[in-house]
Amino acid sequence: MLYDWLRALHIISVIAWMAGMLYLPRLYVYHAASEPGSAQSETFKVMERRLLRAIITPAMIATWVFGLSMATAGDLWGQGWLHAKLALLVGMMAIHGLLARWRKDFEADRNTRSQRFYRFVNEVPTLLMIGIVILAVVKPF
Repeated sequence: MLYDWLRALHIISVIAWMAGMLYLPRLYVYHAASEPGSAQSETFKVMERRLLRAIITPAMIATWVFGLSMATAGDLWGQGWLHAKLALLVGMMAIHGLLARWRKDFEADRNTRSQRFYRFVNEVPTLLMIGIVILAVVKPF
């Protein structure tokens, strides 16, 4: 019963984390097109800060807590698919860190990246998520 609760909480956390990881780069696409110091730019700053601090980062932490708890409760540490999934999750955390750093650039009006760059970045969490889900569901090794 504990494992089922951990799994449910893990899935909820993953959904919240991924929703934010897909939305934040999209905000950056629009923010990159706005004039620094404009009312629109200031609105994006508030939205980005709140999204990162109130949703994305807490959801990431919860995802890890519930996921590691599941791995321990289910004695999954010897499974090869879990090791591969953890490697992809480290990649997701790296993207998370980059998104946080880029938010600070926008906050200080020193973004130098284009809309096209952020459109590309927007696809990276999706690709990582696909790999993570396949590993968790199919467990190919």
